[in-house]
Amino acid sequence: MSITDILTAADIASAVSQCSAVNSFCHKKFFTTCGLSKKSETDVKKVFKVLDQDQSGYIEDIVLLMLFLQSFSTGARELTEAETAAFLKAGDEDGDGMIGADEFWKLVSA
Repeated sequence: MSITDILTAADIASAVSQCSAVNSFCHKKFFTTCGLSKKSETDVKKVFKVLDQDQSGYIEDIVLLMLFLQSFSTGARELTEAETAAFLKAGDEDGDGMIGADEFWKLVSA
């Protein structure tokens, strides 16, 4: 499965372009622009499975979070350390340093 099975390529491109400048990533704006925030919990969790490259049930690797945009669009920029830390803080409800599927759903749908 790929993310474009859930989201349109045009919406993804628009979302990625809106945060192409360094330190411009806002997860809420990204999820709204790409259309993920309007998707069902099932679809959001399917996207999470694509993002969870090691299939551990969590996005726990800071490097994976830094490469978050590239999971949506090859060639997209890496998130900065500050953007990555803010993203993790927003999504990690239980403070374990990881974002699970349920936490991701809550982050996207908030």
